[in-house]
Amino acid sequence: MEEDQKEAEASLTPPAVSDDDPQNMSDIQQNLSDEDAFKLLWEMKMRKRQGKPNLPDTVTELGTEDGCKVYLVGTAHFSESSRKDVVKTIKEVQPDVVVVELCQYRVSMLKMDETTLLKEAREINLDKLQQAIKQNGVMSGLMQMLLLKVSAHITEQLGMAPGGEFREAFKEAGKVPFCKFHLGDRPIPITFKRAIAALSIWQKVKLAWGLCFLSDPISKDDVEKCKQKDLLEQMMSEMIGEFPDLHRTIVAERDVYLAYMLKQAAKPLELPLALGTESSQQIPSVVVGVVGMGHIPGIEKNWNNLLNIQELMSVPPPSLAAKVFKFAVKVTLMGLMGYGCYRVGKGTVQLMLSRPFIQSYLHKFTNEIF
Repeated sequence: MEEDQKEAEASLTPPAVSDDDPQNMSDIQQNLSDEDAFKLLWEMKMRKRQGKPNLPDTVTELGTEDGCKVYLVGTAHFSESSRKDVVKTIKEVQPDVVVVELCQYRVSMLKMDETTLLKEAREINLDKLQQAIKQNGVMSGLMQMLLLKVSAHITEQLGMAPGGEFREAFKEAGKVPFCKFHLGDRPIPITFKRAIAALSIWQKVKLAWGLCFLSDPISKDDVEKCKQKDLLEQMMSEMIGEFPDLHRTIVAERDVYLAYMLKQAAKPLELPLALGTESSQQIPSVVVGVVGMGHIPGIEKNWNNLLNIQELMSVPPPSLAAKVFKFAVKVTLMGLMGYGCYRVGKGTVQLMLSRPFIQSYLHKFTNEIF
């Protein structure tokens, strides 16, 4: 899993742009040696880095024992002002690392334009459902699609795609010399599987019912108010009451994971010899974290604790009740399929059974039974 995360981050390394006029900088660098160009870019970064940055109210400053600084930008995921807060913070502090609340399974939103993201969010179809089930299993896949429906509902109401603050962070990180870009969130399949495992069958039905019938209008003012709480958590609370176990897996556990990843990013930097420094000379690093406002209190709470994420990355085995429920759902689907085949006729049945997807599903289903 860590290798997949590193590969995803490697593919997202933004090209460093050292000045407001990249073309002029390119011309200058052509006349400099690599060592001189490196020094020039480093000095420019240090000049731009503000000792006492003028940061938005949404920014929380954290520190490490080594003197490293973390500027945590709390955002609302559908907020224009949050985008501006991210841009201002990165410009002011000129970070060495930018960490965002994304995992490798959601990294595609960084490279999509707003129009494509709006289209993707609004088009929840059978193909997406099959892909989610194949990736996460039946119950987790269905839950993922229901949560995507919530996101699509907000998108439809506001005409704004989610994740704008992360795309801004990615672009701004590319303008800071020697700035790395890290994915800081727990892989979403693990979060969904742990969330489903934590709920009783009745809670799963109740949650799914509330998400299926979500239709209340949402204004931009409502979104800005949600800066004090995670938007998804707030909506679920208003729809169907509190789910302590769901809150623990979707919010509290990810608070711990995000705090761990931010602390891993906030390590002293070893200065390269190209700057004329002595071997192994280190300086404190500067990190900017971009996370939902609802995660800020949890990250602060866990910041000074000794964190271990190994248990948070495991998926508990399904309970007997969950297995029975899953089997009942499959039997029901097979029964409906059989009845449908009976109604449409023999020729259509043969055509359907010849499909690779149907054959694969039947083979897997019979193996699970026998």
